Order: sequence, then structure tokens, then C-alpha cells
Amino acid sequence: MCIHSASEWWMKRTAGILLAGGQSRRFGSPKAFAEYKGAPFYHYSLQALNPFCEEIIVATRTEFVDKFPKDLCVTTDLVQFSGMGPLAGILSGMEAVEADHYIVLPCDMPFIQQSVIARLVDEHSGGVSAVTVEGKRHPLVSIWQASAKPMIRRALIEDNRRVMHVQAQLNGRWIEGSSLTDSPELVFKNVNTPCEIERR
Repeated sequence: MCIHSASEWWMKRTAGILLAGGQSRRFGSPKAFAEYKGAPFYHYSLQALNPFCEEIIVATRTEFVDKFPKDLCVTTDLVQFSGMGPLAGILSGMEAVEADHYIVLPCDMPFIQQSVIARLVDEHSGGVSAVTVEGKRHPLVSIWQASAKPMIRRALIEDNRRVMHVQAQLNGRWIEGSSLTDSPELVFKNVNTPCEIERR
């Protein structure tokens, strides 16, 4: 998927990674394909990423690959790190497409907006930036430099699957969600049960 509406600097150097490989135990079915206002959850993350990425990679489970449209670039975990959670999904996305920067989003934030990603891009600095909302950290809403790949790989080899562990090693920057949107608690909400979306 190639998008041509962002600035030339970002277009040449940035890829998006949409994480859609979770087991969704609390939700009861794969969250990526749950619907909000007639569109699957993952669609909203794709829309938010589109203006800022030359290519977007969906990192998912093998059994979900055929559920995505054929025009999307879809990858599964590197064999060595299969099933090792979102950190493995991030590395697998990075290995699937070469870029200098990677914007990462989970598939279960149907309220995420392009304007929020634009502000996150503006605020990003260092090896990795991610979002926090009043003390609650959202490590998967993040921007990573390609230089983080060796550290991610090393953590997985050591069976350390915590995204925030790697972010701490990289002296990651935490950006307060209220600086990105007036409604951070809604915009950065991970929908974990069907009733949470039914109330909207």
C-alpha cells in the first residue's frame, strides 16, 4: 500500500506497522475484525497511518492472513519469534519493509485519528516515542527508529517480550496524550470487550 499525501521527507523514510495478532481473549473474537460504525477496527488504524507512511505492514497471526483485503501488505511473526507478542510483531514488521522510521499502532483503537498521529510525528524524538495518558502508558502507540531493531531482536532472543523494557533501554520518550488530543482517554482507548463499543 503506497500513500502519496504526506510530506516528501516522511514519505521517503517512514513505514507503518499495524499490530493485529493478539488473541483477544476478553473480547471473545479477533478484535481486528470487530466492527465500529460499519468498518472493522483495523480500518481506523489504517486510516490514521495512511498520510504518514509510504507503506503499511499488517503484522498478524497466520490464521488471520486471508481475512485481510488482498491489497494490504500482511506479514506474520518471524519464525524464530512466532507467538512472542507485540514486540515480535514490531520486529517482524520492521524486517518486512526497510524504513528509517516506523509508526506503530494496535488494531483495537477505533477512535484514533490522523490529527493525533500528525502531532505524535511532530513530537517524536530519539530512538522511540510512545504515548502516556495520566500515568497509563500506551507503548504500542509509538514511533521507532530503525536503529532499534538490534535491541528488539536481542530482547526477544533473551525471551524478554516486554515492549516497555526495550523502550526503557532506548531511553524512550513518553508523550502525554493530552498534548495530542483534547480527548485522550477516548482516542487512546483499547477496546477489550464488545460492550465497550456497544455503548458508543
